Amino acid sequence: MNVGFISLGCSKNLVVTEEVIGMFKGNGFNIVNDEKKADIIVINTCGFIESAKQETIDTILEMAEYKKQKCKYLIVIGCLVERYKEDLEKLIPEVDLFISIKEYPKIWEKVQNLIGEGECNICKLDFSNRVITTGENYAYLKIAEGCSNNCTYCAIPYIQGKYISRREEEIIEEAKELAKKGIKELIVIAQDTTKYGIDIYGEPRLAHLLEELCKIEGFKWIRFLYAYPETITDELIEVVKNNEKICNYFDMPIQHISNKVLKRMNRKSDKESIEKVIKKIREEIPDVILRTTLIVGFPGETEEDFNELYEFVKKERFDKLGTFMYSKEDGTPAARLKEQIHYMTKKSRHKKIMSLQKKISKENLQEKLGKTYEAIVESTSFDNKYYIGRTYMDVPEEDGVVFIKKDEEIELGTFVNCKITGIRDYDLIAEKVKKKES
Repeated sequence: MNVGFISLGCSKNLVVTEEVIGMFKGNGFNIVNDEKKADIIVINTCGFIESAKQETIDTILEMAEYKKQKCKYLIVIGCLVERYKEDLEKLIPEVDLFISIKEYPKIWEKVQNLIGEGECNICKLDFSNRVITTGENYAYLKIAEGCSNNCTYCAIPYIQGKYISRREEEIIEEAKELAKKGIKELIVIAQDTTKYGIDIYGEPRLAHLLEELCKIEGFKWIRFLYAYPETITDELIEVVKNNEKICNYFDMPIQHISNKVLKRMNRKSDKESIEKVIKKIREEIPDVILRTTLIVGFPGETEEDFNELYEFVKKERFDKLGTFMYSKEDGTPAARLKEQIHYMTKKSRHKKIMSLQKKISKENLQEKLGKTYEAIVESTSFDNKYYIGRTYMDVPEEDGVVFIKKDEEIELGTFVNCKITGIRDYDLIAEKVKKKES
């Protein structure tokens, strides 16, 4: 039977999807990329915020239409199922099987009970059977599950449970397997990478883990995402600074800068500590790229709080910045707060921050003109006039790209030096630096 997969939400979800793909493949099923050709469709859902939940529901209903054609079984797994399994079973009877995160240890048993076919070579999710879906240019390495930060707006601890680090030996083993497969860029992920190791080693161990990963031959770039400011240590900054393999890139979600709002969010940082760590990183690593995410319209956020955030963004001039409008999530402490902000106010504040950031981004990119960067070439443009690549400044699927003028043939997946000649919104335009004749 042919099995098609749809993975929604974050990169952490994608890793689970890749393990599920490996399970089906190892048990004799054929994996297809076209849902129209699938006998079984598996959807890995996201239940993080309202917009993600709506996208998930829309996708499930769309795939349910294929059951009227070729598809025989529709299986839905993941975060949304963990939150709303009973409701989903009632609302969408077209789905043959819902599997929550807590049920993952018995996932294959449930699948076999449904379809009655397939082998039993692989019965549990495991990284060793994972099928990488992102190609050879990059792959994600998940180092922990869940979250224990308990931010008042976030449902993740209720969905995925408390923060649980993986043993370092297991992580290194998986990384070596990825290197053997030819992966060029390793992207280390968790809900909060900087808390890695505290639960099992009694101290943050991300810096040490990164040093061990750098010893593995094969990786050109290593980067880590979602570094919370309160656990960005001097040691971690030094490790990034002193290891050529580690991209000079910090993804540091701060969510807000008003101490009053941060306290209501139950964030562990305050304005002073956030500004201090930003200053330290930039002093130690002058060419560092800083990315952050913000929430506007959190309950009780006053005009004064928002203006403080706006002025902070204007002052710090982040290279990359994303903004979410606060989403009222069932079961979270913030959902019970009385001072909820009107949707139009949230929308206005979101627009204002992003308009400011667009201007800042353009000015930051203009500073790159004339400079030369190493880029990995990943694809070609629709008009075939450019190669599309990324520098260390860009996370795949999240940030911008560099359009490299197609003056000569370049093999996809290779690294080239390119000189920046122009900018386009959040992207760069470049030309390959020609080798000097000897």
